Amino acid sequence: MKYARLTKEQLDSLQQEFINFLATQTITASQWQTIKKEQPQVAEQEIDVFSDLVWEGALGQAKFLENISPRLLFLFKLESQQMSLISVKVVQEGIDITTKEGYAWLQKNYTTDDVEFYLATKQYTEDKHLDIFKLIQQGAAITKGELYGFFHEILNS
Repeated sequence: MKYARLTKEQLDSLQQEFINFLATQTITASQWQTIKKEQPQVAEQEIDVFSDLVWEGALGQAKFLENISPRLLFLFKLESQQMSLISVKVVQEGIDITTKEGYAWLQKNYTTDDVEFYLATKQYTEDKHLDIFKLIQQGAAITKGELYGFFHEILNS
């Protein structure tokens, strides 16, 4: 398996897609029940293949990632050959931007010396999707890029 097995909740939410996947393998519902009961390792392999297909599709469509911790905000734009990073660091002690109050503080104070910005770009390795997946494993979430766009606009004006 290249990525990670989908959780039970994720599999449940993709039930129809999984049924379609099994159909492409010419596995009927009754055959699937038999496989799960009599050949659990084969069932696990099918779930792993399906999980990788789902991850591959999601990673291929991802355009932005965000990773937020109490005093750091990492905003990634996923381009074709590289990823661009805007990092926001809160220098002010006692501020936690993962809370509603802390985030409101950041919105008001991002232009002060209490907030630092860093910009970087990084080329992908030979496996762009795996690079993105590793960031997700470290806590990043796929987003629509509103925060990236907001800070990009500020930094380039």
